[in-house]
Amino acid sequence: MTATDPERSRLDDAARAGWLYFIAGNTQDAIAKKLNVSRPTAQRLVSLALSERLITFRLDHPIAACMELEARLTERYGLAHCQIVPSDPTADSSVVGIAEASASFLEQHLRNVEPIVLAIGTGRTLRAAVEQISRLACPQHRLVSLVGHISMEGSASFFDVLARLSDLVQAPHYPMPLPVVMPSRDERDQMLRLEPVRRLRELAEAADVSLVGIGRMDEHAPLYIDGFISEPELAEMRRLGAVGEVTGWAFDAQGRIIAGGTNDRLTSVPREVPATRLVVGVAMGTGKVLAIHGALRGRIINGLITNETTARTLLDLG
Repeated sequence: MTATDPERSRLDDAARAGWLYFIAGNTQDAIAKKLNVSRPTAQRLVSLALSERLITFRLDHPIAACMELEARLTERYGLAHCQIVPSDPTADSSVVGIAEASASFLEQHLRNVEPIVLAIGTGRTLRAAVEQISRLACPQHRLVSLVGHISMEGSASFFDVLARLSDLVQAPHYPMPLPVVMPSRDERDQMLRLEPVRRLRELAEAADVSLVGIGRMDEHAPLYIDGFISEPELAEMRRLGAVGEVTGWAFDAQGRIIAGGTNDRLTSVPREVPATRLVVGVAMGTGKVLAIHGALRGRIINGLITNETTARTLLDLG
């Protein structure tokens, strides 16, 4: 017997164990009996088959394409989190798939035993995500809003997220008690000096995880449709180059936060750019591609949940 025979014999046993486990569907107890070895040895042989790549797998399922897109987007934009869901060309909803994925993301973090601060934006997509969340008991966590949900006329958004999430998971919540945009910068600054607001902003800025929507800045801009900014204000932001917004902060195609316009009067928690803590943007659709692309390029977000059609378009943009 040559010096390589023991190694060859060990790999032969590992290959047999791997075939029995992954192909034939045997349990490790059954493999131990068939190979006349102990159960721990059978377990080690199965592990060896994987580590030596004696057994390889091909995922033949639509989700495989999503996983490839996740890897490409993660590499291109240096993402800390990326989840791509399959596209449904027959669906009328603008949130189908990503709402469920976002709910899963939230539940994963809310199930942590260690206390975290979870910051959250507002809007249709996030509201749809929260409606998918199971009831939990998470009193150890704190939920904080990144943006107000009141217009200058005093009306509240239909798509407030924080209170509903707090009710579902029984965690204390800290809402932003201000209009999204104030009439003047001086009035905005005066409001921000209020002690409750200052404390809330400090809490939000220290959030472990943030989940935000990404809004467009065209005639379908949620900020405009929901009455937070006027048509002339929207037109001004577009003249300044705005293509998208995150928690009200408008940015251009390069992901640079716009100087001036409604950004000067915004009460939302300031964006940390580039994002260092986990900030996951949730959005999909052709109308939002430029906004998502800008948020990624500017590192306003470092995580993304979207669908495969949007992901492919983002990669085509470069």
